[in-house]
Amino acid sequence: MTPSYGWYGDDFTGATDTLATVARRGRRAFLFLRVPDPQRLAQVGDLDAIGIAGAARAMEPDEMQAELAPVGAFFRNLGVRILHYKCCSTFDSAPARGNIAVAAAILHEYVAHKTVAIVGGQPSLGRYCAFSNLFASFGTDGGVFRLDRHPTMSRHPATPMTEADLRQHLAALGMPGVEAIHWPLLIGDTESLAAEWKRLSGVAPAVLLDACDTQHVDTIGHLLRTESQRHPLLAVGSSSVAQAFFEEGQPLANSLPTPADGPVLAFVGSLSPTTRMQVAATRSYTRLNVDPASILSSSGARERIIESAAAALARGEHVMLSTAPETGDAPHSLAGDLATASASLVEEVLKRRPIRRLAIAGGDTSSRIVGHLGYWGLGYHSRISNGVTVSLARSDDSSRDGMLVMLKGGQMGHEQLFESFLDNKTAS
Repeated sequence: MTPSYGWYGDDFTGATDTLATVARRGRRAFLFLRVPDPQRLAQVGDLDAIGIAGAARAMEPDEMQAELAPVGAFFRNLGVRILHYKCCSTFDSAPARGNIAVAAAILHEYVAHKTVAIVGGQPSLGRYCAFSNLFASFGTDGGVFRLDRHPTMSRHPATPMTEADLRQHLAALGMPGVEAIHWPLLIGDTESLAAEWKRLSGVAPAVLLDACDTQHVDTIGHLLRTESQRHPLLAVGSSSVAQAFFEEGQPLANSLPTPADGPVLAFVGSLSPTTRMQVAATRSYTRLNVDPASILSSSGARERIIESAAAALARGEHVMLSTAPETGDAPHSLAGDLATASASLVEEVLKRRPIRRLAIAGGDTSSRIVGHLGYWGLGYHSRISNGVTVSLARSDDSSRDGMLVMLKGGQMGHEQLFESFLDNKTAS
């Protein structure tokens, strides 16, 4: 059976969100951590959708070319109808880091449809695109901000969003001439939408579609299914692309995690206010602060953290390692090196004290750590909070095969998220 849908996640947390979205639409999906060979494909059986998790969000353009060209070739040879470049729901990107325009240009070479579809919002996560401007929720009170005024995204340390109009944002990244279909046309008949798409796709390399509510997403889905039957289509956007493409079906089994079998390790590499709130709310973990500068410069400091974490796990304690300082921000100049050092640190802790459940906070951090631990894929297990998925890790290492892994982006999850990972509680 040839899957109709293929996606590449530009970081691991986002890739698992799409995995959950497809599963919750009642379709069979699996997320590989690299382009799979025929033997790996055979191991997972028939699928409706195949994902590949990557780290393009943190890459420079030359790195993205090397990363994405094999992905495009794989999905073309597989025969998918939709090739989805899954970017962050806030579209944060910069010319030299995780450039969405560069990614689209690379992957567009591997589909026949001449127009790229860009889905601008993900209402299920509080991301709304209206008249091409992107808005995002913030905090627990439901406040919504235009992205260039968003308390977090407008000041993101790596990819600050100073422009909310996605057409202008993409043009600055190197994708000029993006046309748009705005939400009033998404609440009428599908024939009018199809006619406007046909008109714009004849003159524009890409068409941006607003999305403010689930009705808009469903209407976009009809368009995506129709157009992808004519020619394989590249779609860019968050998990709302998958929600749109797959009509609602009976969700696959969403079994909650069983109570933690033994101690749990959590690693926090996110500095977002949401993650800090979640860390502050934890009561069941032994927290060990990881000073970024120390673990990068001192093998002794790194060894002390590893020993302390392994010893606490051996005593049956749940352990939370955090690179976030008690106050202020960690130096951004350390970000790339720190993610690599963090991956090595977690690997060493697990060598000394294997566990069955791992939580990681931070998009780039998740990508580096999971990629370092030798898993070859992730299956859907459950959704523990809106935007946060628990995956079943697959590995050739028996001590790591079947581990439950929770990956969360900086802005995702409810306040008690880390506690919920221990006691089976989920968001309402």
